[in-house]
Amino acid sequence: MLFPTTLVGSYPQPEWLIDRANLAGRFPPRVRMRNLWRVPAEFLDQAQDDATILAIRAQEEAGIDIISDGEIRRESYSNRFATALDGVDLENPGTALDRSGHPNPVPRITGEIRRRHSVQVGDLKFLLRNTTRRVKITVPGPFTMTQQAQNDFYDDEADAAMDYAAAVNEEIKDLFAAGADVVQIDEPYLQARPEKARQYGLKALNRALEGVTGTTTVHICFGYAAIIHARPSGYSFLTELADCRCTQISIETAQSNLDCAVLKELPGKYVMVGAIDLSDMQVETAETVAARIRRALQHMPADKVIVAPDCGMKYLPHEVAFGKMRAMVEGAKILRREFSG
Repeated sequence: MLFPTTLVGSYPQPEWLIDRANLAGRFPPRVRMRNLWRVPAEFLDQAQDDATILAIRAQEEAGIDIISDGEIRRESYSNRFATALDGVDLENPGTALDRSGHPNPVPRITGEIRRRHSVQVGDLKFLLRNTTRRVKITVPGPFTMTQQAQNDFYDDEADAAMDYAAAVNEEIKDLFAAGADVVQIDEPYLQARPEKARQYGLKALNRALEGVTGTTTVHICFGYAAIIHARPSGYSFLTELADCRCTQISIETAQSNLDCAVLKELPGKYVMVGAIDLSDMQVETAETVAARIRRALQHMPADKVIVAPDCGMKYLPHEVAFGKMRAMVEGAKILRREFSG
């Protein structure tokens, strides 16, 4: 299929499940914040299952081709995985600067980072049981997790990143073995800290993908629109991903009005083109979505374009998120008619 549609990962969690005002009023949590959940602990798993089914059905109703679980069980895109690893002291968290320059509580590294068991395979299996469409699941990237931690153990930060990469690699292989069609690695800090990313970020990312044979995506963005408001007109770290082992690269173009000529520097890669502006509560028209994708098509072939939002949708109101998904699907249909006929 030309122009398949998918989410970057997250979909809005219901108000009855999580305190959305509290969630939106702070930077994404790097440590666990169980106080955000409105449901008592003994009923939380069941409530998260129910909310995940609602997110799946919303994507199906909108016509999305590759379904995610909406990341409904997560307080943030990264903390569910990062806090499940050996080598971090969760009782005594550290502090690190967020990409906005503000301090945030983070996992404190006190030993060798190791994955003791699969973290998200159960989430994936639940998704597979509840849809017949192709599925994707997301994991945080090793470079980003390194930047979101206080390192009190490793002499060299790059060594911490490589151990995070080994843990991510084990998780990705287990996810594909369990039936994932696509696994996405979220690496927003490659853009936020490009100098360190050039030193060891790509090396860690390729270690995370070592020996992986399934379809993999790397998502790189400027941050959630609800939290990081300013957007540069270009990426500080993107063309370097031409040397990444990933199959696809997920970028945002809508809010930033990105100069898509940069896509010529990623030969052979499939690109998830972010065509939904998550800072705008107005729902785009299908033609607006198609026009944004056409900007990318000036610089890359149609059969390598996937249609997506700029970033995760978790901070949007439900009705806005659903409307934007529908617009995305209808915009893809416009393009399919143009390129197939």
